[in-house]
Amino acid sequence: MNLIRTDALTKTYGGRVTALADLTVEVQPGIVGLVGANGAGKSTLIKILLGLLAPTSGQARVLELDPTTDADAVRARVGYMPENDCLPPDLSAAEFVTHLGRISGLPRAAARERASEALRHVGLYEERYRQIGGYSTGMKQRVKLAQALVHDPDLLLLDEPTNGLDPAGRDAMLALIHRIGAEFGISVVVCSHLLGEVERICDSLIAIEGGRLLRSAQLADMTTASDVLAVEVSEGTEALAARLAAEDLLVTREGQLLLVPVAADGGTDVHDRILTAVVELDLPLHRLDQRRHRVAELFATTEDTRANV
Repeated sequence: MNLIRTDALTKTYGGRVTALADLTVEVQPGIVGLVGANGAGKSTLIKILLGLLAPTSGQARVLELDPTTDADAVRARVGYMPENDCLPPDLSAAEFVTHLGRISGLPRAAARERASEALRHVGLYEERYRQIGGYSTGMKQRVKLAQALVHDPDLLLLDEPTNGLDPAGRDAMLALIHRIGAEFGISVVVCSHLLGEVERICDSLIAIEGGRLLRSAQLADMTTASDVLAVEVSEGTEALAARLAAEDLLVTREGQLLLVPVAADGGTDVHDRILTAVVELDLPLHRLDQRRHRVAELFATTEDTRANV
């Protein structure tokens, strides 16, 4: 079953501004990235999927439901995390998330229980009785995620979930989203203008530009393996880099990764030499595989191609 399906979906505002133009796409279960620059039409698409906006033409289906006629049924099965700060500052997180659970149809006792559980999942259990107005930006983002989870949805629509967060906060939020998708069995659509973030956690990608579909595919199908091995150890990165350099291997650093070019024969010898070095240094190996071109690089190539046409 498709999570989402659109057919020639179009939305114009005032007959002049086109937010979506003949968008036809199918979304399969998993963690899906919906990417595009600000103004590409991502938020408009989400609002149509939730039944908050009516399309100008075309059709949309969410979990085989029509959001224009079955909006309540859609929202009963979908959790939505909005982009903007829309939280009441004078309520505690527990009160707010419980209230949203009640709006979703949960009985009072069940809503309180589910609210505590959702806040535990997002790491706010100890802070759940504090007023939201005293929360940091990262904590507020987690409250918005908790309220999207409280009614145990089949699908989460997250609009710019890392908005306003510092690098550490973004990493924590992305890890949390990935855990929800991987461990809880909830499909997630992550709406973002940051390709690098989406690439880290998503199984597939839908890219839109100017309201039109630019690309839709599994991430693995969108990227190709490079002639570079990526090595990551949990500790001892500097020691490993020095050891590989002593082995006359060319090593460059990219964050926590060590990147080592491989030979034309497929790099079997290089792979074995790296593995031997890791074993002899007794380092905890986290990753050793061929680096794939990043999604952002593909879009940069597309932009360069268009500029030269």
